[in-house]
Amino acid sequence: MDIAEKIASLRKELSQHNYNYYVLDNPEISDYDFDMKLKELQKLEAANPDFFDPNSPTVRVGGMVTKNFETVVHTHRMYSLDNSYSKEDLEDWEKRIQRILGDASVEFTCELKYDGASMSLTYENGQLVRAITRGDGFQGDDVTNNVKTIRSVPLKLKGNYPPKFDIRGEIVLPLEGFAKMNQERIEAGEEPYMNPRNTASGSLKLQDSAEVAKRPLECLLYNIVGENLNVSSQFESLTKAKEWGFKVPEVAKLCKNTDEVLEFVAHWDKHRHELPYEIDGVVVKVNNFQHQDELGYTAKAPRWAMAYKFKAEQVSTVLESISYQVGRTGAITPVANLKPVLLAGTTVKRASLHNADQIEKLDVRINDTVFVEKGGEIIPKIVGIDFTKRSPEAQAVEYITHCPECDTPLIRKDGEAQHYCPNTYGCPPQITGRIQHFISRKAMDIEGLGGETVELLFKEGLIDSYADLYTLKKEDVIPLERMADKSAENLINGVEKSKEIPFERVLFALGIRFVGETVAKKLAKEYKNIDALMSASAEELVQVDEIGIRIAESVVEFFQNEKNIAIIERLKQYGVQLEIAAEQLENLTDKFKGLTFVVSGVFERVSRNELKKLIEDNNGKVASSISSKTTYVVAGDKMGPSKKEKAEKLGIPLISEDEFLAML
Repeated sequence: MDIAEKIASLRKELSQHNYNYYVLDNPEISDYDFDMKLKELQKLEAANPDFFDPNSPTVRVGGMVTKNFETVVHTHRMYSLDNSYSKEDLEDWEKRIQRILGDASVEFTCELKYDGASMSLTYENGQLVRAITRGDGFQGDDVTNNVKTIRSVPLKLKGNYPPKFDIRGEIVLPLEGFAKMNQERIEAGEEPYMNPRNTASGSLKLQDSAEVAKRPLECLLYNIVGENLNVSSQFESLTKAKEWGFKVPEVAKLCKNTDEVLEFVAHWDKHRHELPYEIDGVVVKVNNFQHQDELGYTAKAPRWAMAYKFKAEQVSTVLESISYQVGRTGAITPVANLKPVLLAGTTVKRASLHNADQIEKLDVRINDTVFVEKGGEIIPKIVGIDFTKRSPEAQAVEYITHCPECDTPLIRKDGEAQHYCPNTYGCPPQITGRIQHFISRKAMDIEGLGGETVELLFKEGLIDSYADLYTLKKEDVIPLERMADKSAENLINGVEKSKEIPFERVLFALGIRFVGETVAKKLAKEYKNIDALMSASAEELVQVDEIGIRIAESVVEFFQNEKNIAIIERLKQYGVQLEIAAEQLENLTDKFKGLTFVVSGVFERVSRNELKKLIEDNNGKVASSISSKTTYVVAGDKMGPSKKEKAEKLGIPLISEDEFLAML
C-alpha cells in the first residue's frame, strides 16, 4: 500500500471509529488503539503535506488559532421561539394554527429543548464548510475551527444528502464531562466553572482550537434549512439527519394532538434529570413542512413552533437595596440588589422590579426575604415575599421622584406603567443609550465601537449625539484608555462603512420611541425618504398598515423637536442613507396598495417567500388567514380544502400563480 492509500485508509477508519464512539455511543476499539492510529496518521500527514485534507480526523485535536472571529450573515435567519408555560398556552397556539390552516390535520414533532449554545452548520457537497454562532439571529461569529474539534460534528456526510444546506443545533457540555472538568480545575487550585451552558458557549470563543478539543463538547442537531431538501416533514428530517451522520437524540416523538404533546412534556419534566445533559423544556413543531411554509413567521419567531418551558427554579434570598436605572428613552427601571444566591447554575445578585406598580403590588421592602425565579426571561425576577421573616420595622418603599442621574423631576403619563425622566438631551444615560442603540447590530452595526467606548467618548466630551460619531478623527480617539492605533483605525473605518446601511435600518437606529425594526421597514417603504416622513401628520401615519395612534404621535413628536431635526440635517451632510436607494426603488411600486393577499399551497415558478416579497414590494399586504378583508387568495397546488371553501363562502377571488404574476 503506498503512502496516499495508507493515509486515505487511516482517515476512513478513524472517521468511522469517531462516528461509532461519539454519535452511536458504540465504540469498537479501545481509546489506546484509537490514539495510536491517530498518532500514526498525524506523522504521515506531517511528512506528506501534499496530502493535506481540511476534513481529516486529525483536525479534531485542534491547533488552529483564531485571533478575531469574523462576523458572518446567516443565509437563513435564526429565529427565536415563542414560549408557553401551560396547557392553555399550547391549546391557544393550536387554535391559532387551525385558524390559518383550516381543517387540515396537524401533527406535531416534540423534541427536547437543550440548554446550550445555538449553532448553524453549513454543508456543501457533504462537507462542513462553516459553523456560525446564533449571534442576534441575523448574523453570528464564524467558529468553524473550534467546532471541527467536536467529535459528534461530522466533517463529511454519509448517504444521499442535499448538495447544500444548513443544519441547526445546540452545542452542549454533558454533565459528566462538566463535573470532570471542574474536578481538574479544583485540583489545580483554580475556580470551578459555574454551569455547563455558559462553559459550552465560552468554549466556542477560545482562540486556540487545541484547548477546545480538550473539552467534551457535543453537538445535538434538530433543524434542517435550505432549498430542494427533498424532505417533507420535521420528523423525516431528523431521521434523514441521522442517516447522514449527525447526532440526533432518539427521544423525538411524533404526536397527533396536544394531549399527546402534553404527555411528552409531563414525561420529560419528571425524567429530565436522568439525561446526560441539561434541558429546560420541550420544543413543539408543526410536523408538515408545507404547513410550516403556510404558517410563516412573525417578526421574531416561527408561527409553527412553540417552546414549552418547564417551571422555573426558585430560591429565596434577602433584598439588600433598590437602585434605579435610566434607559435610552428615559424610562426608569427599579432594580433589586440581592444577597448573592445560586439559581439555575448562576450566581444572582440583581433582579428586575419592573416599575412602581410592581413594587406596590408585591409590597416588597428593604431587608425582606424574597423569592426569586429565572423563568423565560434572562433577567431573574422577584415573584413573592416571605412575610414570616419580615421585620416589624420594615418601611414601605417610597418610589423616587427625581432622576437618579440628572435630578430632573420624573413624569408618568396616563395609562403608562413606568416613570420617565423628561430631560431627553441633558440626561447622560439617555444620551449614551441613544448612541449605543444607534451603533447596535440591528441598527448601524458599527464595528470597532462598543458600549464602553461610547461611554468613554461621551465622558471625554468627544460626542454628545450619534451625529458626532461622523466627525471623529483617528487622532481624537487614540489617546483614549485601552485604545491602540489599530483599534482607533477600526473605529473610524466602522463609522465610515455605516454610511452604506440602508434607510430602513437608519430609521430604526434613530431611536424613535415605539419604532422597532418592523415599524421602521413599513415607514421606510411607505415614505421612501426622511423628508416625506418628517412632514407626515399623525392622521396620515395611521393610514399606514399596522401603524397605530401611539406610534404615529411618537413619530410626529420626534420630528417636531428642533434638536432631532438638526441631528438629521447633519446626518444628511455626512452621507448617511436617509432615503431608499434608487436600485431598490426600481423594484417598489404601489400596484397592490390597499390590497390584502393570502398565499396558500405550493408554487412552481416562484417560492412562497418570493411571492410574498413581490406582494410587499408592490405595497400589498400579506395576511396569514382568510377574512372579509382579504382581496385575493393566491392558490397553489395542495391548497387546503377548508381555505378554498372559506374563500368561496366569503366571495374572495382565487387566483393562480400565473394570474398573480400577470397582474405584475
